Amino acid sequence: MPKGSVAAPPEAPLDCPLCPRLFDFRTANAKAHPEWFNAPVASFGDPSGRLMIVGLAPGLQGANRTGRPFTGDYAGDLLYSTLAKFGFSNDKFQARPDDGLKLKDTLISNAVRCVPPENKPTGAEIVTCRQFLIARIAQMPNLKVMVALGRIAHDSAVRALGAKPSVHVFGHAKRHVLTAPSGGVVLHDSYHCSRYNTNTGRLTEEMFHNVFAAARKDLDAQGQ
Repeated sequence: MPKGSVAAPPEAPLDCPLCPRLFDFRTANAKAHPEWFNAPVASFGDPSGRLMIVGLAPGLQGANRTGRPFTGDYAGDLLYSTLAKFGFSNDKFQARPDDGLKLKDTLISNAVRCVPPENKPTGAEIVTCRQFLIARIAQMPNLKVMVALGRIAHDSAVRALGAKPSVHVFGHAKRHVLTAPSGGVVLHDSYHCSRYNTNTGRLTEEMFHNVFAAARKDLDAQGQ
């Protein structure tokens, strides 16, 4: 770390101004929908967990509305049902932040913490927000396995771990061995669980389940 620099916190402040386009988009959404969350969405789950899931960014009517990752849109329906199936939650998901859902041994975060227009963050926004992902990873002392949902999440996670996406290339169901501050970590790739990917058949429920079955197998092999 350069002399005099200050390490980023693991979560972006609610009034984060670092990306002007995202700040302006949040502000416009707050005026149009003042009842929505409309702020950087913090990670959800157990920071002491061994599994970390990295998504792309909050959905406009999902996490940007509810304030919890993958809550309020279709992507969360598939993700949270899958987490329950493999023992990573208490299976209380009802698509609202007060539903009593608790994750087990798991934390969910995003490569970009603010909702981007058309769900497409720019390269500069991804780079700017990566400081929070790096800090979040650094504060997971038991991290052993990661699942990246989509190429952007994969690339940002790989770079956050100090490696190169050109060496660890994204591919659905691929497995990468990397190093985190907690020690060795295995990164599993999946296509994002978006409605578009499932409607087009690019990602099926079975394909998604297989990724988490592999993640569970890695965790079980390592023990507690």
